[in-house]
Amino acid sequence: MTARASLAARIAPPTITVAALLAVWEAAVRLGHVSERVLAAPSQIAASIADTWPELMEASAITAYEALTGFLIAVAAGLAIGIGLHLWRTFDRACTPLLVGAQTIPLITIAPLFMIWFGFATFGKIVIVAVFGVFPVAVQTARGLNAVPRFYEDVALTCGATRGWTLIHVKLVVAARQIFGGVRITAAYVFGTAVTAEYLGAMNGLGIWLQAAFNSFRTPLIFSATVAVVAMTGLLIGAISLLERVLLGPDDTIAFNESGD
Repeated sequence: MTARASLAARIAPPTITVAALLAVWEAAVRLGHVSERVLAAPSQIAASIADTWPELMEASAITAYEALTGFLIAVAAGLAIGIGLHLWRTFDRACTPLLVGAQTIPLITIAPLFMIWFGFATFGKIVIVAVFGVFPVAVQTARGLNAVPRFYEDVALTCGATRGWTLIHVKLVVAARQIFGGVRITAAYVFGTAVTAEYLGAMNGLGIWLQAAFNSFRTPLIFSATVAVVAMTGLLIGAISLLERVLLGPDDTIAFNESGD
């Protein structure tokens, strides 16, 4: 099978499925004479996006800044915490319950505290996204490092490498697939977290967009914000997958150079 045929085989099924669902959705609304205040048709949502494009992009840009900044902080902190969990058992025993506990706290219960501490400014939303995004990266980093076969480290140390060099150039490389899995999990909900935080208290962004649309019963605008969040999430996950492929190669290979270079 050629590369073009392989790509078409991967793209065709989801494309056909989405197109069919949109067609059924459009027909159900149009033939059922459902009010757009109850359920907007895809064509109405598309028209709403076109009519409000500049305002929607402005709100999306604010949410994207909050989400992406918090995401980068979460990835950096998650990697550091995950490495710490792997290297120090005492740190693992002390911090793992705290990480799990932080993950189980509903956003709606802690967001008011962040409003009190940081006000309605952008910084508070970034902190919320970072806090709720750390857990998957930290856990997957620790699990990936713990799963690296011991002989990788033994060979590197026997060849004269230091433990720090071995950690960075050997163990993290071997565990990279699992670490990227944690990064993708975090990426899947950073935009949703940012929008929810904005909805609970902010000055602008898609959360405020949703709040205004809800208060005025403008259902197409609610769906337009949803489309924006889905699109940004898909782009971020796609960028992460591309980066993983560039750094590590196809999924069926392990990017580990036995020469240690």
